[in-house]
This record gives sequence, C-alpha cells and structure tokens, in this order.
Amino acid sequence: MEPHEDRTPGTPRTPSTARTAGTHRTPGTPGTPGTSGPSRRDRPARRRTRGRLAAALLAGGLLLAGCGSGGSNRSADGEWKGGDSRPRPSASRPAAEATEGESDGRRPTGPPADYLSTFALDVDTASYGYARRTLADGKLPDPATVRPEEFVNSFRQDYREPDGDGFSVTVDGARTSEANWSLVRVGLATRVGNGGADGAEARPPAALTFVVDVSGSMAEPGRLDLVRSSMDLMTDQLREDDSVAVVTFSGKARTVLPMTRLQGNRDRIHEVISALRTADSTNVEAGVTRGYEVAVASLRSGATNRVVLLSDALANSGATSADTILNRIGEARTKHGITLFGVGVGSEYNDAFMEQLADKGDGHTTYVSDKEGARKVFCEDLPAQVQLRARDAKAQVAFDPQTVERFRLIGYDDRRVADDDFRNDAVDGGEVGSGHSVTALYAVRLRPGATGHLATATVRWLDPRTRAPHEESGRIEAAALSSEVWTGASPRFQVTALAAYFASALRERDGGWERVPGAVPLGTLAGHADRLAASTEDPAVRDLAQAVQQARGLTG
Repeated sequence: MEPHEDRTPGTPRTPSTARTAGTHRTPGTPGTPGTSGPSRRDRPARRRTRGRLAAALLAGGLLLAGCGSGGSNRSADGEWKGGDSRPRPSASRPAAEATEGESDGRRPTGPPADYLSTFALDVDTASYGYARRTLADGKLPDPATVRPEEFVNSFRQDYREPDGDGFSVTVDGARTSEANWSLVRVGLATRVGNGGADGAEARPPAALTFVVDVSGSMAEPGRLDLVRSSMDLMTDQLREDDSVAVVTFSGKARTVLPMTRLQGNRDRIHEVISALRTADSTNVEAGVTRGYEVAVASLRSGATNRVVLLSDALANSGATSADTILNRIGEARTKHGITLFGVGVGSEYNDAFMEQLADKGDGHTTYVSDKEGARKVFCEDLPAQVQLRARDAKAQVAFDPQTVERFRLIGYDDRRVADDDFRNDAVDGGEVGSGHSVTALYAVRLRPGATGHLATATVRWLDPRTRAPHEESGRIEAAALSSEVWTGASPRFQVTALAAYFASALRERDGGWERVPGAVPLGTLAGHADRLAASTEDPAVRDLAQAVQQARGLTG
C-alpha cells in the first residue's frame, strides 16, 4: 500500500494524484447544497428502496437502449459492478442480462460511477456468533441470517493504529486460484486509547440502560442465566463514575433499577441482577420504549448514553415491527443521540428483527452463546463503544477502470450508500468505537496484463464531539496482487478470506447468492482453517475451524 493522500474533502479525485505520507485530512464541506439524504430512522429501508428503484429504472433503460453507454451495469441484486466479461449466469442473474461495454481507453479525470463502491461502516458480529451456535446444535444456519461482513469482522486484524483519533487505512490483496481474479481487502482501524500519564485510557463516563427480556422463552438454559452472568461481569468492569439502570420486560415493562452510579452501589446492582426471573409474553416494544424513557430522563451531559437490549428478540405481543418500535422513540435517538446496542441470546433467536432494530437504532448488534463470548462483548466490545472515535462513518472505494474489469463487495448488502451521498453528511453512516477495525473484502477481476494504480479507498467520518468531517485514504497498485491467497498472503489476510469463503458457502444454499471467485469446497476450506488455527494460535480462529468442520459434516 502506498502512503496516505492529503486531500481536502470535496475536491475531485484523480487516480494519479500523489499522496503525502501520514498527514491528517482537512475537515471537508457538507454535502452538496439542496441534496438531502434519508434520516437515521429511515436509512436501511429507504436505501434498499432507492437501490430497487434505481435497478428498476436501469432495467427499463437497458430494454429501451440495449447496451449503449451511459448506464450502470450493476445487476438487480446490487452485487457486481465494473465493465465487461460478466461471470457465468446464476439463479439471480439470467444469461440474457445486458452489460456495459469497455472503457474507450482514455484515462478519465475520475472513476465513472460504475467503478465506485460506497458503504456505511459496520462492526456488527451477530450473524457469525449465531451461525456458530446453530452449527454447534447440529443444524445449518438459515442462509438469510448469514451476513458475510459480520463473519469477516469477527476476527482480529493486523492493521496499524492511527496516530490520532481518526482511522488508519490499509489496502492489500492477493490472487485467487481463478485466472485474473483477486481478493482486495480494505482495512480501517481506530486507536485503542488516549493513553495518559498512567497509561490508562481516558474515556467519558457511561450511562447504560439495560433492557432485559424476562419473557417465558428466556427460561431456556443459555438465555436469562447467561444474561445475568453477563450483566454481573459488566458491573464488575464498569468504573466508579459510570451509571446503570435496569428495565425488564415480558408482557409489560418495569424499571427495576433507576439510573444508579456504580460508586458505592455495586452490591445493590448485583442483587437486582440476581433477582431477574422469567414471566410470560415478549413485548419488545414496551421494553425498548421504557428503556429509552429511562435513558432520556437520566441523560448525563458529557457521558456516553446507551440502551443495551438483551433478548432472544422473539417478539409476540405489542408492536412486532422494528420500524414501529423505533418510530416511538425516534426523538430520543435523533435529539439526544442515544444509541442501541443489541445483544442476542438463545438457540431460537430472531436475528433479522434484532439486526433491524440495532441498525435503525444507530447502534450495533452481537450474539453471545457462552460465558467466553459474554466476556468479550461486555469487557471489550461494549466498553469500546463507550468511547466513540467516529460518527456517521462511510467508506468509498474508487477502482481504476484502466486496470479493473469487474468487482464485487462481499456482503454489506444493507449498508450500501449511493455513491453521490458519500460526502453528504445528512446521510447516516456507522458509529465506530475505540480500538475497532472494519474490514471490507472485494472480489476483483483485473484486465489482462494490467499494471499501475488499482484502487483508492477513502473513509469519511464526523468527529463525535464537534461533528466536523474528516477523511483519510490509502491506495493499492496492481503489483501488490502478486501473492496467492493461501500461500503468499499474510496469516490475517488468509483468516479474512477464510471467513468470507465460509460465509459464502453458507449463503449459496438459498440459490440467490453467487459464489465468490476462488471459492473451494468445504473440505479444502477446513484444511486451510486447521492450518491457520495452528499458525496463528488464536482461539477465535480455532473456533472458526471447528465451525467449518461442523458445516462440512452437515453438508456431506
């Protein structure tokens, strides 16, 4: 990867522009005047609607104009972009579908829209955690619950930390076994802590409202008992100046602990947690609404205010739509900036509901199935979210049409952003905390004999305190793709590829997902997983290897 570019946000991007190493970008200007994006609560639904509308208009244009220039060759499912030589037809991509012609050979002043990929950053991991639990129970996960980006982002990466409070940008890649196809990894990382004279991380105090599902379905082992142990663990980890409140819900919601400082009250908090018992139906609406009411009433200025929902998300009374629930508490999210952290539990778990709830609540979702997973979530993930590094973070990757023929972002289906909205700060992005990394993996087909610039990746975010925009970029050359994925790439790159290929294999079963180029059978993938588990000595990679073996056994 070449050094970082120093460019004022909003200026045109030229593939051949020189980069200055290590410089921080100047704050940019807001989005184009007169341009408006979806509100936070409308983000995913409106983004999907916009994508479907664009695809419908594009399809109509192609029927009228054939394969003429000026259109996008983005397929109806939003996966492939770029020029010609489409992959073989699949169930979701008929053979007769039209494609755009090649570039005319002249280097453009900026990449055409077909060579841009834009998405909101995502640090969710629930999809992978739930897939592991399902496989351990002897079942294959529903393909609809498999989100490849959450598999990829479940593993530690090897990205360098930035010097400041923003992001470092790492772009690397390796060749696959298929001719001209490579995997390109875009890695974004934030700094772990501020440091300080004593080496301890300085962070704002936390005001956390725990919303706990105590409905009848939570009586199953591995649900409420795991929630209680998780909350006990979190209580022991929180600082003296942090505060917690506890709301429970079944058919109705009630506040069992008002917002309480940890200092001098840990024993009381543990007693409240220990007394949690299951009741009847599951009214998630009542619980989330009460939780936000408590959070707003006890809002602490200068603190990080969060609602933490712990549930199997099997809503069966009250409002059962994520949109309806979040509309009820919309002002708490938009006016006060209170975000939702969803923690899923249970073998029967409504993944889609929890994912929508956390996504539209401007937060994150994860899944825990055992005490070790709970320790990571409550001792690492949630504390990292208490100290935000970035709000409304988006990434845009500009591929060079002179070297790249086709490309595909693997996953991020519900996180796509219109390319023109990258610098429109009214359009929501993702929130990223201290010490987090975000990985996006692309399948990229190079033009035969291609050399020179391959792609530039840019991340844009708003400062959590001032909301001033910042950007940082990194780039990659075609020559960087000289190594083969399984023999020459770094171990951590191979883990990324392993996670993506595993997710792809689980998704392919529904017939609407096209395999990722370079994919290998699960038996071969299991061999790579065992090798990487041994070489990295990483327990998380060992767990991944076990999951691949379990999937192999279930698929024959």
